[in-house]
Formats: sequence, C-alpha cells, structure tokens
Amino acid sequence: MAEPPLQWELIKSVIFDLGKVIVPFDLRRGYAALAPHCSCPLDEIPRRIASSDLVYRFEGGQVPAEEFVKELCGLLGLEVSYGQFREIWSSIFLPETLIPEGLLEGLRRRYRLLLLSNTNAIHFEMIREKYPLLRHFDDYVLSYRVGALKPAPEIYQEAIRRALCRPEECFYTDDIPLYVEAARQQGMDAVLFESLRQLESELRVRGIEW
Repeated sequence: MAEPPLQWELIKSVIFDLGKVIVPFDLRRGYAALAPHCSCPLDEIPRRIASSDLVYRFEGGQVPAEEFVKELCGLLGLEVSYGQFREIWSSIFLPETLIPEGLLEGLRRRYRLLLLSNTNAIHFEMIREKYPLLRHFDDYVLSYRVGALKPAPEIYQEAIRRALCRPEECFYTDDIPLYVEAARQQGMDAVLFESLRQLESELRVRGIEW
C-alpha cells in the first residue's frame, strides 16, 4: 500500500487505467491470431511490430485506423479484411474483468468517474462493445483522442481538467509504476494497481466509499 500523506484530501474524482486494471489482456493471443494470415513466422511478428513506431503513432492519434491497418498489413505480409483485422487485433482481451461492475457503479454514485488510458480507436471501440461496465464512466481520457500518451504530462492534465476538481482531489490507479509516478508529478493521489483486494484497501484508507 502507498504511504499515506499526513492528511488525506477529500477525493472528488476517481480515475482508472484500463488495460490490466479493469480489462486483462495477453498480447500473445493477438500474435497467435495473426500468425495464420502472415507471411512471417509467429516469433517474428512481435519483433516486426516493435521495429516500427506504428503502434505508438496509432495510439497517439497520428494515424487513422484504416491507414494503420494498411501499414501493419504491409509490415507483416498480412492479408485480411479490415473487419477481420479488427477482430484479430482485439483478441488480446480476456473475457473476465479484474474489478467487478458493482465497484464502478457504486463509485459513480458518489464521485466523478474517469478512464485514463493509452489505447487506440480499434481497441476502444471493441472494448466498449464487449465490456458493458464501461458505461459507468463519466468521461474517457484516451491517448488517441488527446494526442498524447502516458507518461506525458499533457494527458494527465487533460484528465484533471475533465475531473472538474483540483489534482489532489483526484485518486488514480494504474498497473505501471512509471505512469503512477507521472500522475503524482501532476499532483494526483496515485497508487499502483496490484489486485482488487489491494485497490479496495487503498480506497478505504482514503475514505472513498462505493
């Protein structure tokens, strides 16, 4: 658990990361789904993707979805339709969420609830379709819409603006330590997500109810 400050601020907004905090994912599932349609072997797929900044530009909103698919198909020797690619690209997500819908539903009754995520247009469209619990969020602060990715200060500043309160009145949780520290640098009360039980403990010690 994070070391508590001497005096807790009254939290007015609760902000969640998406991947591996709410929705679990496994990139290997996506690579395996791509492999039958690629001209390169399975173990070459992640290396080819990592050799390019294409995914970074896509999640930063610099590349539209159709252009991203076209460029990635060229990179991997991939022959699929846009609809097929959309399904394959989103196969990384696992069906069961890491936190229950009731937690989000209860928090939204008392606080402004935001999602803050590095993601892309294809993934987020599919996630909204497959995980109805996302309807409980008041707003979505998404890298491809903001034009900045965590840990850039701009995306946290946008989240604070949309939270409609002071930075220290925002509680944020993320599974990546670097992103947690970047949120703290902007004045947010941020903790590393480790498990549902740990998150609930962090919320309770701050007096956050649901």
